[in-house]
Amino acid sequence: MASSEEFAPQGFAELIGTEWVSFDPDEARATIEVREDHLQPYGIVHGGVYASLAESLTSAATYAAVKDDDMVAMAMANNTSFLRLIREGRIEAVARTRSHGKTTWVWDVEILDSEGRVCALSRMTIAVRPLRNRLAP
Repeated sequence: MASSEEFAPQGFAELIGTEWVSFDPDEARATIEVREDHLQPYGIVHGGVYASLAESLTSAATYAAVKDDDMVAMAMANNTSFLRLIREGRIEAVARTRSHGKTTWVWDVEILDSEGRVCALSRMTIAVRPLRNRLAP
């Protein structure tokens, strides 16, 4: 199994400033330092940041667990409920698996503010599929 140090966030996860903290098949963690470009016009973190952090973390953590079996992981469903707003500081995502299936993993994710308060809850369903060669663009 890969560790969070073995590969850095890429693509959209990198763009929004995601930092991997830990990967484990049962629990994974990541953080984002709030930036001005994460905010809605009202000065609060956009809900898409919460949902993106949950999706990036659970897809990457699932992939880390299945990549040695020539499998890939990608989000199938993202259900995020917003409970408390964040304006500044650090956002932490703590993801715990509910199911490790052969083709589908389910994770529950708590999104916390700098004070450790739960600000959003996500249920992520991740598809696990055989690695196929990419088609040329």
